[in-house]
Amino acid sequence: MAFYDVTRDEMQGILAQLEQALYNHQQWHAALIRTLVCQLPGDQHDISPGAHLECRFGQWYYGNVPGRLRDHAGFIALGAAHQHMHQLAASLLVSTRAGKQVTSFDYDNFANALDRMRLEISALERELEDSLYNHDSLTGAINRYGILPALREQQELIKRGTHLCCIAMMDLDKFKAVNDLYGHLAGDQVLISLVHYLIEHLRPYDKVFRYGGEELLLFMPHTELTPGYNMLERLREGLAAMPIDIGGKEPIHITASFGLVLLDADIPVEASIDHADKAMYAAKSAGRNCVRVWDTAYSGGCAPEENGRTALPDQDNVSCAQPAD
Repeated sequence: MAFYDVTRDEMQGILAQLEQALYNHQQWHAALIRTLVCQLPGDQHDISPGAHLECRFGQWYYGNVPGRLRDHAGFIALGAAHQHMHQLAASLLVSTRAGKQVTSFDYDNFANALDRMRLEISALERELEDSLYNHDSLTGAINRYGILPALREQQELIKRGTHLCCIAMMDLDKFKAVNDLYGHLAGDQVLISLVHYLIEHLRPYDKVFRYGGEELLLFMPHTELTPGYNMLERLREGLAAMPIDIGGKEPIHITASFGLVLLDADIPVEASIDHADKAMYAAKSAGRNCVRVWDTAYSGGCAPEENGRTALPDQDNVSCAQPAD
């Protein structure tokens, strides 16, 4: 979800630029092969130490691209692969200029580096397209159509004993009042700010899905119940404390209610989502701005409270703050 704060128009522009840069690279490659086969002098720029900067692909890569793309691991790997490929291409050109025959070993090294670069391009292109077509255009969260495939894949891993997985339903408290008091544009800004906060404060392999309206589903693989609860508590406290600029004189604050469940490998994933949803509504009923846990150890319901604390089965109790109305 590295591209959540890149707008749809920016994403389309990046894809168009990447397509043009790839075309330019293919033209360069065709000219290079012609130079090698026909033993032509070639372009002086292709044997310079900065050849990867001077080619048209390099001009795009090192040019004006959004910071979020520039910091992306796939984009960085593409740059390294491109530079390495140019270094090997320069070595081939130097050999032909000196009248030496290009060895199959040297050419295979170049060809492998070229394939690696093209693989990096394809991977980056697919990720950009995924962000463009499979993410909510307003918030950058993954759209709800990706929920069931992701959870079913995790179920298979759970069945094999690989790891546990938590999911959580999250709903903003009194969100309608924000729209009524400040307008729907302000409500949109609240959603954008909160989703960005979640993405930035979850682990890279966690996912945020927009389930509908102001309701989100959080997907946390490799996570048992107590660590999952602690993660939600940190998120809940951080969200409640975060000032949200909606273009008015003063920023506003908003809280959220969470329902947490372990993804069950023995029931349909839809049932686990329903359990998380029921736990979230239990959090609403408990006064909002808290986390409630669904656990079948308690007769198929939400874990009970003990003196204002949510009891997790066979584990230490953890606090559940009550809302400040």
